[in-house]
Amino acid sequence: MLGRQTRRTVEEDVVTLTASPTPSWLLPEDCRLADLREVLAERTRLEDSPHAERLEGEVPVYAADRLVGAAAADEETRRAVLAEVAGTLARGPGIVVVERAFEPAVVDRVTTAFEGMIDEQRSAGTASGDHFAKPGANDRVWNALEKLAVADPEAFVDYYANDVLALAATAWLGPGYQVTSQVNVVNPGGAGQTVHRDYHLGFQSDETCARYPAHVHALSQVLTLQGAVAHCDMPVESGPTLYLPHSQKYAHGYVAYQRPEFKEYFAAHHVQLPLGKGDAVFFNPALFHAAGTNRSTGIRRMANLLQVSSAFGRAMETVGRQRVVEAVYPTLLARHVAGAGEQAVANAVAASAEGYAFPTNLDRDQPIGGMAPPSQADVVTGALAEGLGIDELHRRLDAQAVARRSH
Repeated sequence: MLGRQTRRTVEEDVVTLTASPTPSWLLPEDCRLADLREVLAERTRLEDSPHAERLEGEVPVYAADRLVGAAAADEETRRAVLAEVAGTLARGPGIVVVERAFEPAVVDRVTTAFEGMIDEQRSAGTASGDHFAKPGANDRVWNALEKLAVADPEAFVDYYANDVLALAATAWLGPGYQVTSQVNVVNPGGAGQTVHRDYHLGFQSDETCARYPAHVHALSQVLTLQGAVAHCDMPVESGPTLYLPHSQKYAHGYVAYQRPEFKEYFAAHHVQLPLGKGDAVFFNPALFHAAGTNRSTGIRRMANLLQVSSAFGRAMETVGRQRVVEAVYPTLLARHVAGAGEQAVANAVAASAEGYAFPTNLDRDQPIGGMAPPSQADVVTGALAEGLGIDELHRRLDAQAVARRSH
């Protein structure tokens, strides 16, 4: 009975998430702090998370062994557990904590590999930026998943064989998900991040987000699962991540979080949970959150940030976009010079060039002056504006392609 009831509730959640809210367009000027407060008035109930050990700061806290054991009992119970986690991420506080999700000995082995990567970056004079924090103050390893696999394959397998990660990813995204990982180290005295939502729409400006219809705002949050694994003990003074439970349900969130009154409200009302080494946090990417400031004197707070993507976030066919662009660019340039309609040229660029900045290699293709690096379409549009010939466009596209490679 529990499995059937929980599955029905999650199906209702999916309808709510993917149905177009009213109005059809979510605009920054329509954001009202009172509306967010109304959403946040809902309280978390422990009875909605029957496999959790307790609530802490509105957040269900699970014990890894009990959670994994329940999911392994039988198929009906497994579905009930998955539905419980998904329901918490969707209609509940939007976040779960799983204690002892990763074995400390395995975490230590992987930490050693991560420290080696950081040492190499420092020796090379490489400073990795952060989308929502000041560059250079802390340590960041982009594409840590691939780098770990190359540096220590056995540690990689032991680490990513983890049942808790697989359970959380399957609960939110289903099978066929894609895992990526970025290491974030906030050093003693290191400043935290500003409040934000996460990938996809969370990495766009509010002006860009406002160009997407409301149903895309709802859909964005079910395309990605955010997670973090604590690679050391994280008392509150070390600055573990700040969260605003239930904020993922605020429809205008992607166009609101950068506004001063919302930042101030987050700073005054967030929840901050201490974590132990090997604990894991999983949350809805639309949840308002931010890495905290490390106020300790001796804790290098290391977390492996997990970003797990839906299998459905890809096109059916492989298209050589650069080949297409270079084939049509002389015609586009001629039309542009001849004074053809700006929108017509822009439409042709949109159909031929890659209009999205991700995925990319953020070690080399870092976001400068914004949260995302230039897309291929941005390069083409810039070349048209400058009146560049095909040879220079080819050089720029080749350079961008090289920068985007994983190694």
